[in-house]
Amino acid sequence: MITEKFDFLLQPQLRAEFEREGIRLEFKAGDILVEPHKYIKIVPLVLRGNIRVIRQNEDGQELFIYYIKEGQSCAISLSTMMMDKISNIKAIAEEDIELIGIPSAVARRWYETYPAWRWFVLSTLDFRYDEILSTLDNVAFKKIDERLISYLATKSESLQSNILNITHQEIAKELSTSREVISRLLKQLEQRDMLKLFRNKVEIISLV
Repeated sequence: MITEKFDFLLQPQLRAEFEREGIRLEFKAGDILVEPHKYIKIVPLVLRGNIRVIRQNEDGQELFIYYIKEGQSCAISLSTMMMDKISNIKAIAEEDIELIGIPSAVARRWYETYPAWRWFVLSTLDFRYDEILSTLDNVAFKKIDERLISYLATKSESLQSNILNITHQEIAKELSTSREVISRLLKQLEQRDMLKLFRNKVEIISLV
């Protein structure tokens, strides 16, 4: 049941508004849900699948931030929506996605009206704040090989699969490094029997 994914819906009046105002949306793997420099018009509540959130600068360089999983929402979307600001992220469907979109104006009204929704927003912001700090720590304090292992482990856990359909170039882009560096490090991990490399695919054996 949807109330098991989002317990704020246990409040009857809010549940009634949710069913009236929520927009059911579906996206295919690879679809872009949010683009930089545009207003975010809905708050996504994920029912099925995973969304990858990345930061993209003006030169097109990207940095992976976090995944939005089933039963979660996007803190950055919530923050920019509440402040009526332009998006500074890109959100991409990692796999086929089903979600409920709450229009921004409705979400802002709920924040003032329903304590259960306000708690959901604040707890989401707090949870994602810790994830963003972890990302910053990885960039600032970890070597690129450690960041690569962490990235692969996070992606595998998010998809619940040890098979990652991804290219060396895509990994390099999200870790803000070169393809040559990623290819060299992946080969080293393969030599250590931590993974196997295939064309446009990585099979994880053990990253411990």
